[in-house]
Amino acid sequence: MQPMTSDSRTAVWKCSYASDLQCSDCGKRYSIHEVHTYCPDCQAPLLVNYDLEAARQHVDRDVIHSRVKGMWRWHEVLPVLDPRFMVSLGEGDTPLLNLPRLGGSFNFKQLFVKDESSNPTGSFKARGLSAAVSKARELGIQKVIIPTAGNAGGAMAAYAARADMQALIYMPKDTPLANMEESRIAGAQVVLVEGLISDAAGMAGVKAREEGWFDLSTFKEPYRMEGKKIMGYELAEAFDWSLPDVIIYPTGGGTGLVGMWKAFAELDQLGWMKNGKRPRMVSVQAAGCAPVVKAFDSGAAFCDFWTNASTIASGLRVPKSFADALILRDLHESHGTAVAVTDEELLEAQRELGRMEGIFAAPEGAATLAAFKKLVETKWILPEEQVVLFNTGSGLKYLA
Repeated sequence: MQPMTSDSRTAVWKCSYASDLQCSDCGKRYSIHEVHTYCPDCQAPLLVNYDLEAARQHVDRDVIHSRVKGMWRWHEVLPVLDPRFMVSLGEGDTPLLNLPRLGGSFNFKQLFVKDESSNPTGSFKARGLSAAVSKARELGIQKVIIPTAGNAGGAMAAYAARADMQALIYMPKDTPLANMEESRIAGAQVVLVEGLISDAAGMAGVKAREEGWFDLSTFKEPYRMEGKKIMGYELAEAFDWSLPDVIIYPTGGGTGLVGMWKAFAELDQLGWMKNGKRPRMVSVQAAGCAPVVKAFDSGAAFCDFWTNASTIASGLRVPKSFADALILRDLHESHGTAVAVTDEELLEAQRELGRMEGIFAAPEGAATLAAFKKLVETKWILPEEQVVLFNTGSGLKYLA
């Protein structure tokens, strides 16, 4: 990592400009040097604050562009204060691919996919777990636990192994086999449970409280989202410091959607954007488990628990996100929307991505193409707009 130069006489270098944590609801502040989970007063996620004014003075975005590729080249806006504690497997800087055949079939010239399948462990979960495990390591945590619908477990196992931490994973029995095996091969203890990720989360929470494991559940610690938000920084850079008109994102726990919206606000404060335009955010869920869509359509500020959740897209089988209020707030702020697609629709979209563009997307990623087609049909998206779909993982992990 090279020092930032503020002028010809003074070299200013700082690993991170992270300053403190703040409750997303009541605004109460917490120290970033201490172990925290979520706000104990209002049970809301904690968000990481940065001294962006200082970063604006000392960090050159073009220097970041010239660094060795990977998520941690953005270390100034990531939460680890000492670079010795960064745990990396080469995550980040995934390709932004134009989809000329698919886009052309709808008369769209600027349809793209951000393909997260090239991340370590085959999904975007690597970003969040790299950040969370790194910060846990910096805070002296040795035992980490997570409930997972699939990919987060494998990612946590890999990064915990890299950091020499103990890892314990609770996952539903119908989780894809690849997720079970990648977790075990990295040395994690895997406990299979009857039911959904919500049931796994309940068991993991009890285990964490009783035996002192640190819970890395989505939004129940502050740092996974920080790794995911770098997808937003990468998009801005790829579009020459502007942003697309629409981002279509598969939503289970919602860390990527909320994280990118946070990134766009930070980019504005850093003064790195050519204009203040931000994308309309689209949350995509499966018709068999669509709490965000239901709440958005009804104008609710929170999601109800979705009973009898069912979909082949295991990452979308999340009956209620801990950050439901943040997801809905960001959708409204962006003038976005929420769309549900059936399993049949996402499977057809998966075949189209493979047949027309050579991309074997995870079911969750394919759901974004299915949603795109619905939004084109209703003219919510227009052919002259720039649209980015997110493929969050590799379809190879779902072969069973």
